[in-house]
Amino acid sequence: MRTRITELLGIRFPILQGGMAWVADARLAAAVSNGGGVGIIAGGNAPPEIIRDEIRKVRQLTRRPFGINIMMMSEYAEELAELMVEERVPVVTTGAGNPGKLIPMWKEAGIKVIPVVPTVALAKRLERAGADALIAEGCEAGGHIGELTTMALVPQVVDAVSIPVIAAGGIADGRGIAAALMLGAEGVQVGTRFLVAKECHIHPNYKAMVLRAKDTDTAVTGRKTGHPVRQIRNKFTKNVLALEKANADPKEFEEFTVGSLKKAVMYGDTEHGSFMAGQIAGMIDRIQPAAEIILEMFSQAELWISATGKIISENGGDFIG
Repeated sequence: MRTRITELLGIRFPILQGGMAWVADARLAAAVSNGGGVGIIAGGNAPPEIIRDEIRKVRQLTRRPFGINIMMMSEYAEELAELMVEERVPVVTTGAGNPGKLIPMWKEAGIKVIPVVPTVALAKRLERAGADALIAEGCEAGGHIGELTTMALVPQVVDAVSIPVIAAGGIADGRGIAAALMLGAEGVQVGTRFLVAKECHIHPNYKAMVLRAKDTDTAVTGRKTGHPVRQIRNKFTKNVLALEKANADPKEFEEFTVGSLKKAVMYGDTEHGSFMAGQIAGMIDRIQPAAEIILEMFSQAELWISATGKIISENGGDFIG
């Protein structure tokens, strides 16, 4: 499947793995890259020396393109930005903020820059700043989210910019890929389904939470703080939502939530952990190697696109596959 994303990044399939903090390490990133996509190592709140080690590890595991995700809210964001140049990382994705001032430095180093955007306004601004492509992420996604759905956001971003757009949020099978392409996207970013990849190191309890999840089993916390996060419902989300409803002091709120993602990923703490996952978790039912996930998704997508074209043609329309 060739699109401007496959051409830009030199990959077989137009798919990026989400930069999930505490989750997306060198092993998972390498597995996705070896499977024909772009694996992403999450910068999260990690200091530069930790990410440098992950970069060295991923280069031992794959010769294919990989990337680093920088969360702009991190206290180490600017140090990580410079590290990308030092290590000549092929691709940088960003989230939770505006990376505009850093893009010229990355571009000068030959790095492909692909920010995550939740709005058309930010998409336009980052295109002007020199981004190579954009990830339009809907609120169906896990982790930090915006307000617009993937269905509403993607076509509006596609219409507003000339650079390629990658759809994210609520995509876990070939139907999701086909739908994203129909909306004008030229690739997808997938996070939640890779949580159950064999190469994903998260605690077994985390994988079990994803596999057991139903369509309504996620909740969004943090709306009142301005940093909404989607995660699987548990005692932790119930307590956080109660604190929000009671207008808890910001300091109390921070003390209660700090370290909750680590508790989920590393220790599988089902009562106090934040098990970030998207709404699409309800249709994920098995653990597979990352490469198998990618091949299955794109094989399904080709069948759905072909079937859609046949239906349109039979009803008198035109379709270019």
